[in-house]
Amino acid sequence: MAKAFLDSNIALYLLSGDAVKADRAEGLMAEGGVISVQVLNEITNVTRRKLAMSWRETNDVLDAVRAVCTTEPLTVETHDTGRRISERYGLSVYDAMIVAAALLSGCDVLYSEDMHDGLVIEERLRIVNPFVGTGV
Repeated sequence: MAKAFLDSNIALYLLSGDAVKADRAEGLMAEGGVISVQVLNEITNVTRRKLAMSWRETNDVLDAVRAVCTTEPLTVETHDTGRRISERYGLSVYDAMIVAAALLSGCDVLYSEDMHDGLVIEERLRIVNPFVGTGV
């Protein structure tokens, strides 16, 4: 079974009014996986700024995500790897940092709605949009 990394947009769909995407995201989260501190930061930013959630509600969301996912730290190695990935593959710096964390944690697949579906990074990490081909 592939080791999966989950982008912040997957976790945020748990809070979505789109029931089909929320169900798909819930299924992926239930399988566990890996996230990074950056993913936690992005979730925090969206829950506070876009969704206007209280700190208590935001903390509950973060606790739920952390309960089912392993968290990859942000390190200088993550930064250096991310810069190389951004330059080589033309990804935004922030997306490249997510990719770097996935690579450094040994993941085989990165679930993200926002990145290039099917792109293989460093011949070992495949980006997969979990909502493509599922009718969502």
